[in-house]
Amino acid sequence: MNETLVTGGLVFIVGLVLVGPFLSKRVEKQLEAFLFVMGCLAVTISGLWSWHLVREALVDPIKITLAVLIAGVIFRFIRPKVGAWAHRFAGWFGYSALFFVIVAGLGLLSSVITAIIAALILAEVISALRLPRALEVRLVIIACFSIGLGAVLTPIGEPLSTIAISKLSGEPYHAQFFFLLKLLCKWVIPMALLLGILPAFLKSKHEGQSPTLTEDKPENFKDIFIRTGKVYLFVLALVFLGTGLTPVVDKYIVHIPSAAIYWVNTTSAILDNATLTAAEISPAMPIDTIKDALMGLLIAGGMLIPGNIPNIICASKLSIKSKEWAVFGIPLGMVIMLGCFILLLFT
Repeated sequence: MNETLVTGGLVFIVGLVLVGPFLSKRVEKQLEAFLFVMGCLAVTISGLWSWHLVREALVDPIKITLAVLIAGVIFRFIRPKVGAWAHRFAGWFGYSALFFVIVAGLGLLSSVITAIIAALILAEVISALRLPRALEVRLVIIACFSIGLGAVLTPIGEPLSTIAISKLSGEPYHAQFFFLLKLLCKWVIPMALLLGILPAFLKSKHEGQSPTLTEDKPENFKDIFIRTGKVYLFVLALVFLGTGLTPVVDKYIVHIPSAAIYWVNTTSAILDNATLTAAEISPAMPIDTIKDALMGLLIAGGMLIPGNIPNIICASKLSIKSKEWAVFGIPLGMVIMLGCFILLLFT
């Protein structure tokens, strides 16, 4: 196929992927299926179909899917005790210590239990605490920043890390399970710990008051299996999409300076950061560009509800409005973005 036609077709697909969920409620609700179709179209236009690609797309989602399923089933059984444990901990050590454990603990554990389960635990704990709504909203936002960051450290933590490892598994990086841990730990772990300290400075009485956030309903096994299937299809679709967009990424995006990509990725506040990872990360990029791009995606993903999976889960379960999230999430995210950018410049 003519190179111009290939480029034009792929750019058109990128546009559909970015704006489709905003233009159509049906696309938003069936995002996994939509991305699967777009991924197949991208691979077809690029002429990159192969048995190796099909096998990779079928195999790569297995680890994160199993992690989501196993952790979801375990959480289903311990869920009734989570609130009581939180209250007991607060009684022993105080609310500041509890907030630190919620934010930093869930952030660092999310790479093992997955960002999805960490978000479900967060929603359950917040629902049980019965604190003033304004305090709870801010605590949820801070914790979701931490979960979104921490989950990147392993490929089972979140779809973004699964896709990044998949795209970098060949030459020259040969990315394996701990690749992102080695690349990003010196940034992600200190950020999660600092975010854990931040709630101690939120001023509010820690007494049961109304209104407060309350989880909509407990999950059943049907919900767990449906979510597991969606995670599998989502990652599979992004493997196809990332491969199909390779010609455009290698021709244009890899040449963008890393500092520019970092700030361009503030768009992940409104666009799912795993999708953006599939669209822009390439093994042709220098390692510093990959690092800057991923950090931009991870931080900006916490600023608004659509940015990453923990935000979407908690906002839905706890009925947090988009404006409530934006009022606190955008300023906090921009401060973190700026601070991280300065550090990246001098390291």
